[in-house]
Amino acid sequence: MRYSLRQLEVFLATAHFENVTRAADSLAMSQSAASGSLREFEQQFAVQLFDRRGKRLQLSDLGRELRPAAENLLAQARAFENALEGGEVMGRLNVGATLTIGNYLAVGMIADFRARYPAADVTLTVANTATIAEAVADFELAIGLVEGEFAHPELETVHWRSDELQVFTAPDHPLAGSVVTDEQLLEQSWIVREPGSGTRQTFERAMHGILPDLKITLELQHTEAIKRAVEAGIGIGCLSAISLDDAFRRGSLVPLSVPQRDFRRQLNIITHRKRYHGAASRRWLALCREEWT
Repeated sequence: MRYSLRQLEVFLATAHFENVTRAADSLAMSQSAASGSLREFEQQFAVQLFDRRGKRLQLSDLGRELRPAAENLLAQARAFENALEGGEVMGRLNVGATLTIGNYLAVGMIADFRARYPAADVTLTVANTATIAEAVADFELAIGLVEGEFAHPELETVHWRSDELQVFTAPDHPLAGSVVTDEQLLEQSWIVREPGSGTRQTFERAMHGILPDLKITLELQHTEAIKRAVEAGIGIGCLSAISLDDAFRRGSLVPLSVPQRDFRRQLNIITHRKRYHGAASRRWLALCREEWT
């Protein structure tokens, strides 16, 4: 074999960091050793895997084409090593989740997973749907749990569980406890999630026909900030019911009934079509299907 697993590690780390020094640090290597490994790798096959732009190394067209195969080879090698050592589910699993899932579901899922597989190390990245999808496509995340809908040729989307948005307000708001008409919705000041989030996508779909005339007062990236703003009387909001349970129980916020609008949606699992899933990834996906649907 004309290449080593270490060379694959250096190639992939450099692709991730776009910098040999940072790649070397992540692999506990010297910068010169990492540079030599990468240079030798390219020279062995007379190829150029990176375009060098100053201190940044960006994947060449060939490098981008080979990255999925390199990721899979290395993942399978680690799985083989794990099997030789006894087969316990172990290793790092990088999971991404959108804000509602990350803040209100994923922490419990990680606790459940670690209780079952204590040798596995789960990292969680929380961002909006567009950011998580991009990270899965770039092999930075193994699995994404997202609220939004999108199309990407390299990603596979599987429906995971149902969810529903809920319109809500402060308990002293004039509409509190009311069945709200479209005319009343148009009179309100709205505090909503930012464009690019799955919650905003569902909100806009639910408000079709009246969306251009809604008064969007604030666009915020965090559900808790939206809840605090609504509690302060700045306007009314619309978030996943999952994120509002505690506030409704405490009485700090109250739901509004909007029966003429459909706020239902699906939460989805996204993975890369070309990615090899080791034991940790497979167990996580099984946990999603079996315990958290």
